[in-house]
Amino acid sequence: MNEKLKEKIQESLSSVLPITMIVLVLSITLVPMEIGTLALFLTGAVLLIVGMGFFQLGAEMSMTALGQSVGARLIKSKSIILIVLVSFMMGAIITIAEPDLQVLANQVASIPNQVLIWTVAIGVGLFLVVAVLRIIFHISLSMMLMVFYILLFLLSFFSPDSFTAVAFDSGGVTTGPMTVPFIMALGVGLSAARSDKEGASDSFGLVALCSIGPIMMVLLLGIFYNPEEAVYTATKITDIATTHDVVKQFVVAIPEYSKEVAVSMLPVAGVFIFFQLFTRTFHGRQVLRMAVGFVYTILGLIMFLTGVNVGFAPVGSLLGSGLGEGIFKWALVPIGIIIGYYIVKAEPAVQVLNKQVEDLTGGTISHKMMNSALSIGVACAVALSMVRVLTGINIYWIIIPGYIIAIVMSRFVSSVFVGIAFDSGGVASGPMTSTFLLPLAMGACTAVGGNVVTDAFGVVALVAMAPLLAIQIMGLIYMHKSKAAKAVPQIKEFSEDTVVEIEEDFE
Repeated sequence: MNEKLKEKIQESLSSVLPITMIVLVLSITLVPMEIGTLALFLTGAVLLIVGMGFFQLGAEMSMTALGQSVGARLIKSKSIILIVLVSFMMGAIITIAEPDLQVLANQVASIPNQVLIWTVAIGVGLFLVVAVLRIIFHISLSMMLMVFYILLFLLSFFSPDSFTAVAFDSGGVTTGPMTVPFIMALGVGLSAARSDKEGASDSFGLVALCSIGPIMMVLLLGIFYNPEEAVYTATKITDIATTHDVVKQFVVAIPEYSKEVAVSMLPVAGVFIFFQLFTRTFHGRQVLRMAVGFVYTILGLIMFLTGVNVGFAPVGSLLGSGLGEGIFKWALVPIGIIIGYYIVKAEPAVQVLNKQVEDLTGGTISHKMMNSALSIGVACAVALSMVRVLTGINIYWIIIPGYIIAIVMSRFVSSVFVGIAFDSGGVASGPMTSTFLLPLAMGACTAVGGNVVTDAFGVVALVAMAPLLAIQIMGLIYMHKSKAAKAVPQIKEFSEDTVVEIEEDFE
C-alpha cells in the first residue's frame, strides 16, 4: 500500500474510532440495538475510515494543487474583470459539485431542488468574488464580517421563523468536503502571488465569507417562497436480519452515491482540463499525479458518503429517539458533549484545514492545537443543540449573542486567528454533522414531542458557530503567552542591571 495513503487511513482510524466506541457503549447500555443495525453501523464505520483516507490524499494531490494554481494565475493577470468572472464561476461550479447540498435540497420540501441548488451556488459565487477582492484590496476581514452578519440578521427577521434554522444550517452544509479544499487553496494561491508580509493571514477568510452567501440566499428564498411546510423526512431504519442484508444495503447504495460523486466531480475535472489547456501550468508527471488524485478523491467520497448515509444516519436517528423516549432524556446533553468532542475529528475537510493552518503558520498553530480547540467548541455547540431539542429555546437566543461575541473578539485578535476561526466554522459542519448529528437531534426531538423544523434544525448552525469562539479564544491565549514570553528576558535584564546599580551604590 502507498505509504502516504496508509498514513492517511491511520489518521482517519484515530479520528473515527472514538465516535464508533461511544455508539457501541450506548448500544450496550442506554439504547439497545438489534445486531443487524449494529453491523450496519460498523460496516459504515469501516467504509468511512478508508474513504476518509483516500479523500484526504486525493484532495492534497489534486484539489489543493489546482486551487493554488488558479489563484496564482488570477492575481498575476491583474485584470479585475477576469478575476471577478472566474471567481464567480469557480464558486458556483464547486458549490454545485458539493454532495452536502443535495442533502439540504432534499430537506427543504417546499422549494424545488434545482431552484435551491442554483440559488445557493449563486450565493457562494458572489461571496467568493467578495472574498477574492478583499485579498486584492487588503480590506479588513473582521470589518467585512461585522457588516455582512449585521445585514444577515436583519434579513433573517423578515424570513419565516420556521425557516431561520434551516437557512443558518445551509451556511455550514454547503462548505463541505468538495468546496473547502479548493476554496482554501485558491486563497493560498492568491495570497502567495501577492508576496507581502500579510499574505499568509489574508489566505484565510474565503470559506468564512462563502458561508454567508448560502444563508443570505436561502433566507431570501424563505421570504419569497414562504415555506411554512418545510419538513425533513425522518431517516428510515431498514430491517436487517442477516449479514447478507447488511452487504445488500451498501451494494444497493453504492451506485447512487457513485453517480452523485461523478456528477459532482465532473465540473471540477472540466475546470482542470480547461485550465491546463489554456495555461500549460502542469507538466506531464504533475498532470498524472493530479489525475490519480482525482481518482482517489472520487473513490474516497463514494466510500465516505455511502458509509455515513447508510451506516451512520440510521443509527443517529435511533440513538436520538431512544434517548429522548427514556427517563434519562437529559442525558442527551452530556452524551452530546462527548459525541461533539470526537465527531468533529471525523470531518474530512477539518483535517485538510488543520494541515493547511499548520503549514502556513510554520507549525506555530499546530494540528493538535486546532483539533483540541475545535473539539471543545463543537462539544459545547452540540450540548446547546440538545438543550434546544429538550426545551424548544429559539435559536436566536443562542446564535445572535454568539455571533456578537465572535465579531467583537475579532477586533482584538490577530487577523490570522480571525480568518482561521471563521473558516473553521464552515469546515467543522460537514457531512458527519448533517448525517449523524442532525438525525440524532431529529430523533430526540420527535421522541420528546417537539417541533422538528424549529427545534432540531439549527444543530449545524451551532456547530458552525462554535469554532468562531473557540479558535479566537485560543488566539487570545496564544497572544497573551507570546507577550509574556517576550516580557521575560526584559524583566531579567532589568533585574540584573538593578543588581549592578545596587552593588555600585553599596561600594
